[in-house]
Amino acid sequence: MPLADGPRACTVLDLETSGLDPHSDHILQIAAVDVTLTEAAGTVTAEPTGEWSTLVKLPRPWTRVGAREIHGITRRRLLRGIPLQEAISELDRRLEGRIAIAHNLDFDWGFLETAREREGLPASNSPRACTLKISRSLDPDRQRSHRLGDLCREHGIALVNAHDALADAEATAALLPLLLSRAGGLGALQAAVDQPAS
Repeated sequence: MPLADGPRACTVLDLETSGLDPHSDHILQIAAVDVTLTEAAGTVTAEPTGEWSTLVKLPRPWTRVGAREIHGITRRRLLRGIPLQEAISELDRRLEGRIAIAHNLDFDWGFLETAREREGLPASNSPRACTLKISRSLDPDRQRSHRLGDLCREHGIALVNAHDALADAEATAALLPLLLSRAGGLGALQAAVDQPAS
């Protein structure tokens, strides 16, 4: 189903997790940055319209938190988090009627869908797109790195506190319109969107 013409309402999301396997590891933090994309004369701009972030309580007190030297999240910090079901329900509320965007979306979405199934929540019906895939489409011969930090340096985007979910989501939200402008405007977003199965 094609997207409507005009501004695009998007929510850029990011997760921090205890590891790489959605079946054995856990979501520790979820963040979302809402933006409205518009295009004029081939240049896409993004207007931030809100943001949200939460830590997620561990299912058990001694659940593994993974590489703390990377994400900086401790068990003590997670005591201030909210239950996973509540966190995903809030994210889904924020995604309603919007395009979900993430850098390396397959990773984040895999964790979210596995967690939805584990928590007895329905699968998301949000259309979604991946800035990593959009960036790679601009470099078919893979001459450059497409890691978020490297793309931010290339485009002059400040990425402070990398591997904090909100910081990464904010950086991805800043990167998104630059990539779309290079890729051909909002039509490139239409081409990049995966529609959920009906």
